[in-house]
Amino acid sequence: MSNFDLVIAGGRLIDPEAKTEIIANVGITDGKIDAVTHDTLQGIAYIDGSGLVVGPGAIDMHSHGQDGENYRVQALDGVTTALELELGVENIFRWYQEREGKSLINFGASIGHIPVRMKVFNDPGQMLPLASAAYKSASKKEIEEMKGLMRLGFSEGALAMGFGLAYTPGASRWEPIEMFRVASEYEASCHVHMRGSGALDPLSSIDGLSELLAASLISGAPLHLVHINSSGHPVIPELFSMIEDAQAKGLDVTTECYPYTASMTAIDSAMFSGDWQSRQGLDYCDLEWVETGERLDARSFEEYRKIGGMVIKHFMDQDMVDMAVSSPLTAIASDGHLKNGKGHPRTAGTFSRIFGHYVRSGSISLTEAFRKTSLMPAQRLSHLSPAFKKKGRTTVGSDADLVIFDPKLIEDTATYSHPTLPSRGIKHVLVNGTFVVKDGDIQDGLFPGKGIRGRG
Repeated sequence: MSNFDLVIAGGRLIDPEAKTEIIANVGITDGKIDAVTHDTLQGIAYIDGSGLVVGPGAIDMHSHGQDGENYRVQALDGVTTALELELGVENIFRWYQEREGKSLINFGASIGHIPVRMKVFNDPGQMLPLASAAYKSASKKEIEEMKGLMRLGFSEGALAMGFGLAYTPGASRWEPIEMFRVASEYEASCHVHMRGSGALDPLSSIDGLSELLAASLISGAPLHLVHINSSGHPVIPELFSMIEDAQAKGLDVTTECYPYTASMTAIDSAMFSGDWQSRQGLDYCDLEWVETGERLDARSFEEYRKIGGMVIKHFMDQDMVDMAVSSPLTAIASDGHLKNGKGHPRTAGTFSRIFGHYVRSGSISLTEAFRKTSLMPAQRLSHLSPAFKKKGRTTVGSDADLVIFDPKLIEDTATYSHPTLPSRGIKHVLVNGTFVVKDGDIQDGLFPGKGIRGRG
């Protein structure tokens, strides 16, 4: 009998890759799962896992809040790896350097079309473009400059290529094809907020997905469609059929969703330019100002659009969200972002909501929930980043990025009024074998999170 750094005894161990559930003892050494057995194990530290579920921590592929505030909230929701893959970043080297040795959980980023476009166009926006990068068409020279910055990002370890085409209406149809071609050079997936949305023509979500499938087919780059629930509503079934047919014909296409009926975005973005109400099928009263919780009208909309800030868009039907969550096609990703305690409850509650609501209601099985929250993201990214072959799994040799929770108690508690409330029922969270949550509490002063990079 070896002396392990940590033993988790008698827990209900879930392996989403093998689709198994067993009562087992788990030995952890040097941040890795070193033993899975029915035999008694000896360890320096010990957890009684009786009655608890032990599984791989969530890998959130769509997490905008890449700082300590957001990492704490996400760790309490069972997240062990948070990735900024939709918008991405412009300077990969600097972004990773800023977080090394300072992160509670693992982190990573894509090279992003939006921030690269903002640099090329010298746009004054912060997270999203406000001026020329949003509305201006790129010349051939500017497209070549963007392609060069994309290649630099991959050479520095970017995990993927990110796009927010809904926020760059000035980008031609040719421009993303050229960017996809760069991603294909590195066999990197393109994580895209599509240009179209909903069912209304022109530029419905059918049009938006058609553009992306064409770019993927032309370039050979894998496609990952972000938040199919909010972009596709109410034609999610049609989008699923398009993805299924594309997969059947050999196209590498995946998607994700989050389990809430509202989205969140910046009020001063291009999404609210022009006749946004007709285009999106929304009205002022569907918008909630994050800072105060008030619903907007014409006057307050114009006032807040001038100063900038985040709004929550209430527009999705619960049955469409449930369909998206239950589909075998979707991974789960939060699209979360908190700032000074303000934001959307999905940052704090996405993953416990999956296990608390959807598993307990019987919509999906426990093993399927772990496949969606952990294994599918790891599989999506493992080709460009071999580190993910050791994540999202509970087999011997896998990284000890684990969540341990009470399946009868786990639930999200965050609300639109109180978006940072921590989830219930999560007992322990381990990142690279180190407790970041122990007995339900954040472990302050510990930074075991590692930057996960592509091959470069």
